[in-house]
Amino acid sequence: MKICVLGAGAWGTALAINAAGRHDVSLWARDTALAQQIALTGVNDRYLPGMPVPASILLRSGPVSTAAGGANLVIIATPMAALREMLEEVRGASYPVAWLCKGIEPARPGDSGLLAHEIQARVAPTLVAGALSGPSFAQEVAQGQPTALVAASADAGLRDALVEAFHGPSLRVYANDDIVGVEVGGAVKNVLAIATGLADGLALGLNARAALVTRGLAEMTRLGVALGARPETFMGLSGLGDLVLTATGDLSRNRKVGLLLAQGQTLEQAVASLGHVAEGVYCARAVVQRAVALGVQMPIAEGVLALLDGRLKPAAAVAELMAREPGVERH
Repeated sequence: MKICVLGAGAWGTALAINAAGRHDVSLWARDTALAQQIALTGVNDRYLPGMPVPASILLRSGPVSTAAGGANLVIIATPMAALREMLEEVRGASYPVAWLCKGIEPARPGDSGLLAHEIQARVAPTLVAGALSGPSFAQEVAQGQPTALVAASADAGLRDALVEAFHGPSLRVYANDDIVGVEVGGAVKNVLAIATGLADGLALGLNARAALVTRGLAEMTRLGVALGARPETFMGLSGLGDLVLTATGDLSRNRKVGLLLAQGQTLEQAVASLGHVAEGVYCARAVVQRAVALGVQMPIAEGVLALLDGRLKPAAAVAELMAREPGVERH
């Protein structure tokens, strides 16, 4: 299979490395200098230092249409902010396309914040498309450590293509036709990971972390069901699985933001120190806006947004959550 990965960040590079031994893989970088550096040194020092990039991977830059031409499957591995642009580049393509980004696009004139498949429906409605998601740190995928992902699409052919492309000795890929649920899980878990990082940074204990993960899962499920997802999706890889990984893993950039805010850094300082995108910072507002529009209660997400906006200090954000009226546990 000929696979073209559009985006030479950490995750795009890692997936290309993982598939290189089984398929004909090309990796496109927006920055020509980055593509040249990887080709010359065999390492993506900017985004995935220390991980060898196989010489069999063709490094490309320049026009997207040229890079993706002749591919059997194209993977968009850019941050959420660039997804619309990339979909416009491939809108008339005959090859199937899947994206890796997890988030909700900020609201635009005439649109509330959109999930990835909603952007695709507006920008490239004829495209056969879907998402590859689930609990995965790029570094571990590149190292060939055991990982499980979910291929989500309404199109059975694309789900099968993603399984064929990436299912292998170290990577299991499960198919799911509930793309709404998969994408809601991928977006909301980033926001919730900031909350758990904050709690850990304030040394609130493991009880607090468990409470945030559990009640955060309830918030995620409520929003997803309101948008048409199946509730059981949130007990799977892109719901509970991705939430646990991102909320507790030391490689999580979103959790790191919470930790740094708890230490007294400003949001600008915290984000600048990462060197990578922390999607939860950019989609927290859109998550809360979608929830409010649907009448869905998401107090943890609302607290994170207030923290990011500077309306609440870290300790006050926790205190406000604990001061809520008692309730009955249900999703």
